[in-house]
Amino acid sequence: MQEDSSRSPSYTVTCEDYVHVVEFSPFSSGSPASLLAYGGNQYVVVGTCLFQEEDMEIEGVEFNVLRAFHHDLRVDALAWSPESRLDRIPTLRFCTAAADRKLRLLTSDLQDRHEVKVMEGHTSYINHLVFEPTEGKQIASVSDDHTCRVWDLDGKESCTLRLRSPGVSVCWHPEEALKLMVAEKKGTIRFYDLLTQQAILSLDCGQSPLLSADWCLTNTIKVGAVAGNDWLIWDITRSSYPQEKRPAHVDKARLFKWSRANENLFATTGCPGKISTQLLIHHLGHPQPVTVGSAAVGSGLSWHRTLPLCAIGGDRKLSFWMTEM
Repeated sequence: MQEDSSRSPSYTVTCEDYVHVVEFSPFSSGSPASLLAYGGNQYVVVGTCLFQEEDMEIEGVEFNVLRAFHHDLRVDALAWSPESRLDRIPTLRFCTAAADRKLRLLTSDLQDRHEVKVMEGHTSYINHLVFEPTEGKQIASVSDDHTCRVWDLDGKESCTLRLRSPGVSVCWHPEEALKLMVAEKKGTIRFYDLLTQQAILSLDCGQSPLLSADWCLTNTIKVGAVAGNDWLIWDITRSSYPQEKRPAHVDKARLFKWSRANENLFATTGCPGKISTQLLIHHLGHPQPVTVGSAAVGSGLSWHRTLPLCAIGGDRKLSFWMTEM
């Protein structure tokens, strides 16, 4: 477990308020810059990010706010739609989850049109949500109410999967729109066929609580998770038990996210401590983390679409760590 000196962020962006959630869009925006959303108490800000690694003329990072959205209460989770684009007719579309157990689908043309669609059905806290990545016409969400629900954009539930414990993470297969991965707090990760609504494969942590899991979308035989203090990695073609497992965070691990740029790179965060949240960036070939960072009251974790760079929210700022491929 890492206790040693942490590296300060490569870049930071100042924000008006405490940032609870931060998400890079995993989809191309149709422009050189990446779309980034961050949210907190009663607000979501959407902007574009361009880093010096992408444009020689930029020093550090250039962040431009496109729009600030009012949000009825604190944003607890956020997912981007693949329909968000900045070329042709600019469109922003994303969905949020909040403590009132509702999803909110926000759509804006960055001018006059601004719509909020509220989706109700969950009976407890919503932990995670994701858009179907090819067309963006469906949203899946998981909750403490022991369900994973799939919604259309009108807010109708097309399918409800009953879970055996709280749902903590949900991921959609990048090409196969009928395949969904759902992780449960008690330590099980299941893959569902949405046509039959049956589980086709399950993985077992052998420990709980499992707080976060992610499907490696650049190589879909890999799944990663954090449970207790450990990170765990599966090769789903080999075994339902993890192939690799290591202790990472002294204070319980909170989030696991694969890099979108390199299938051997992933990041984990510790549970927010009283002062700071630990970020570890790991490379599958290395026994020790390749980067150790920490963010004051840090929250959220998201990887850039093409760079080996991840972001964390915190007290009135976004912090970005660049690592080696």
